[in-house]
Amino acid sequence: MLGLFESSGGDGGVREPLAARMRPRSLDEFVGQEAIVGPGRALRRAIESDRLPSMILWGPPGTGKTTLAQVIAHTTGANFQMLSAVSAGVADLRRVMADAAKLKRTGKRTVLFIDEIHRFNKAQQDAVLPYVEDGTVTLIGATTENPSFEVNSALLSRSRVFVLQSLGDDDIRAIIERALTDPERGLGNDHVTMNPDALDALVNLANGDARIALSTLEFAAAAAPKNADGGATIDTQTIADALQKRARSYDKGGDGHYDTISAFIKTIRGSDPDAAVYYLARMIESGEDALFIARRLVILASEDIGLADSRALQVAVAAQQAVHFIGMPEGFYPLAHAVLYLATAPKSNTIGRAYNAALADVEDTRNDPVPMHLRNAPTQLMKKLGYGSGYQYAHDNYAAMEAEGDAPPAVVLQQNLPDALAGRAYFKPGKQGDEKRLRAWIDARRGSETEDPFGP
Repeated sequence: MLGLFESSGGDGGVREPLAARMRPRSLDEFVGQEAIVGPGRALRRAIESDRLPSMILWGPPGTGKTTLAQVIAHTTGANFQMLSAVSAGVADLRRVMADAAKLKRTGKRTVLFIDEIHRFNKAQQDAVLPYVEDGTVTLIGATTENPSFEVNSALLSRSRVFVLQSLGDDDIRAIIERALTDPERGLGNDHVTMNPDALDALVNLANGDARIALSTLEFAAAAAPKNADGGATIDTQTIADALQKRARSYDKGGDGHYDTISAFIKTIRGSDPDAAVYYLARMIESGEDALFIARRLVILASEDIGLADSRALQVAVAAQQAVHFIGMPEGFYPLAHAVLYLATAPKSNTIGRAYNAALADVEDTRNDPVPMHLRNAPTQLMKKLGYGSGYQYAHDNYAAMEAEGDAPPAVVLQQNLPDALAGRAYFKPGKQGDEKRLRAWIDARRGSETEDPFGP
């Protein structure tokens, strides 16, 4: 059986992928993540002194989570067990825990690494908890998803969370250059060279993912035309063929989805058309559901623009209908149309504020009966009881009110709220776009200062 860091290469053997062969075997070989494993950092000291806490390693793919766990396995004196949440079940956990309990009685610790721990369900995570709590195992969990949502709170509270960031371009460049020159595990004996432009292209397209950078390098080295000496020179066209599109960390069900849609909405709200159309392009090119984007635009048109420009809602709904009708990829046209319109439109949140102010009174005050003059009176008994009595039909007063000029057309200045809420003013127009005109209209409608439900 192969050891953890042994290659399966050799005479007649199958060679491991380059990304697997190039995994660092010590902290000195580890590239990137200086904030958590750099010299003097707490985690590095804990690894070097073999006094590990239970931990969750959280970060995008290709940032070194599994590699760091394997470095720990190489340096720790503990029994190291590795499970993948994709294939392991409760039976596997119980077997590991039983072995760990036996070793604990002899004074030997067990470090359990669970890759993609977010794929374990609640019952599986619960099965780990008591063994972490009593020290039978030291847990190292790796996840690409936010552990606040994907790891049980009890397990999370007993673990340290270390956040790994996407690798910088200099880190990726160093990893590629090491793979090109390493004669033992890399391509050093294969006489592979790389044009500077090709190296720049690969660093750029890898998008901070070391695994993709090495996998692409390996494929490009095999695909590049052979030189007279049997080696190969990788150029930009070979990189383009090997990795035709930029590696993306966007996951429609993960943090990338929520972070990007959040940035998208906030940049439209902030009237930044350039950033808004950029995030639109990122989502579309990452395979986001176009109708999901359209639905968010429809919401934003009322939530953040509202009556400052009522055409915004029409544009957003038209974009949703157009995307539904024509589909993708051409659906980016109406989506971009709507995004640029909404980003440059005047902004107002008075619709939501008015509704929430009214909702607060609905929830916090008595729901008194509807005033008599507003009630429907379909029967004679209801008319005798006063239902509808005193109701003023707005259109009957149109001409008189318009002539007097002291109130907006087709408006009846009578109390329509229950007595306990008389004088409430929920809608407070702003000064953006069409609401500037509405502000004067509503002031005339109310006729006097009223209580401001929004505060000063």
